[in-house]
Amino acid sequence: MDIEFLAPLTEKIEGMAIGLIQALPSIGLAFAALILTWCASLFVQKLFGKIFSTSHMRRSLIDFFLLLIRISVWIFGILMALTIIFPSMTPAKMLAGLGIGGIAVGFAFKDVFENFMAGAMIMLRKPMRIGDYIECEGLNGRVETITIRDTHIRRTDDQLVLVPNSFLFSNPVYIRTDKDLRRFTVICGVSYDTDLDEAAEVISKAVKAQDVVHQDKPIQVFAREFNSSSVDFTIRWWSKSKPIDMHTSRDKVLRAIKRALDDANIEIPFPYRTLTFKENLGISTDEVQETK
Repeated sequence: MDIEFLAPLTEKIEGMAIGLIQALPSIGLAFAALILTWCASLFVQKLFGKIFSTSHMRRSLIDFFLLLIRISVWIFGILMALTIIFPSMTPAKMLAGLGIGGIAVGFAFKDVFENFMAGAMIMLRKPMRIGDYIECEGLNGRVETITIRDTHIRRTDDQLVLVPNSFLFSNPVYIRTDKDLRRFTVICGVSYDTDLDEAAEVISKAVKAQDVVHQDKPIQVFAREFNSSSVDFTIRWWSKSKPIDMHTSRDKVLRAIKRALDDANIEIPFPYRTLTFKENLGISTDEVQETK
């Protein structure tokens, strides 16, 4: 069997094998460089971790800086390994190639980089911290983790929601627990024949007597408006800002106001309706007595 046509292929394979054998020392050095890079990454992470632990930086921001440091160390190590394997590839050429490739990668992973930058900005901003209760576009819950790509929000019903950082960065975020105390407001109406000064005094005392109400902050009772069946009061007080504290405080205050107004014989009216008819309905007195 004539196998002369396989000669070029055989020569090619032999050349590749010889080239691979000749490149083995360079590959070994490159592999050693990657191992050194891995060791350097761990060392630098521990070193800067100890340095950052003595600062007053937030944990999420510390993790962000440690990630950037690890990425920088690995980029340097990979470039060094590639230079060992391919001596003709200088760092300048590799950086130029990374620049051109980075444009293509940037377009392909636009959303990923957008979330990355948004995560960095969220970590650098002071207000939102781990453990804060927030609300954004109808989503509310406690911040559990802030990562480079998304933020983990634990809802009050214990469901975990992973929110892209770009969503939080581009929409208004209400931080409910930015302060330890929050002001709460309810509306309460009394009948028109009520002495408003007396009603305001009764309501104020009822609110002040509750242990969930912060006593160093003002308790405010304002006559609000003439409603259809009542004169309405705006009632304001301060209490703790967590969601469970909000529900507890509102519950106790509303119960206390109702009980105090009942004890003072002050009516909280329901809507009254006066009906007029164009024609006589023809209902006699006897018929009304029979219905009774």
